[in-house]
Amino acid sequence: MPPLDETGRVDGIRINPSILAADFVNMESELARISGADFAHVDVMDNHFVPNLTFGPQMVGRIQQTSPVPLDVHLMIDDPERWAPEYAEIGAASVTFHLEAAAEPVALARRLRSIGARAGVAVKPGTPVDNLFDVLDEFDQILVMTVEPGFGGQSFMPETMPKLRSLAEHAKRRGSAVWLQVDGGIGESTIAEAAEAGADTFVAGSAVFGSDDPDTAIVNLRNIATRHRHTY
Repeated sequence: MPPLDETGRVDGIRINPSILAADFVNMESELARISGADFAHVDVMDNHFVPNLTFGPQMVGRIQQTSPVPLDVHLMIDDPERWAPEYAEIGAASVTFHLEAAAEPVALARRLRSIGARAGVAVKPGTPVDNLFDVLDEFDQILVMTVEPGFGGQSFMPETMPKLRSLAEHAKRRGSAVWLQVDGGIGESTIAEAAEAGADTFVAGSAVFGSDDPDTAIVNLRNIATRHRHTY
């Protein structure tokens, strides 16, 4: 895992390329192209919680074996209490499940942490975050979706930024080191707005894998986010 600073952050800003935008036929070589990333973001979809189907535990386990960077697994699935621990046991560094799908999100986060993974919780664009304010410390990461989950290549939704700002303000007030992640439509034209709203962890798909030089794209995204980061 990349080195953590005193607050538990990886150099303050993290860029996590989404392999949903990679060439699946050449996954090992695609992963090698993002060796400068902080994490590889792996979207797991079950065709129930979202209308798409991607990877399962076996495939994620193989990606885990070949990736040069830790895995940031995002579960867009029903019944995460049943399935999420398996991804932590595979060795994923971070496992994020959806608040909308979890019956007992705090209990599930504690179980993931007990296995050894960072525990994240995600919210769709229309889901309020007020219920998370008092339990921020139960999670290592909160993912604010900036598109409707299910498919890559969608346009960034700026109307999700007030929710992100609210989370950042509460995290600062509570002295929480929770990471605030955004996912959806993140690229050079949108990452500054998300950083200014309080995000410190950014999922980018086509902006990285669609580039001729993914590692250079990662550096450029990190530099933009660093310049525009808002410290609440």
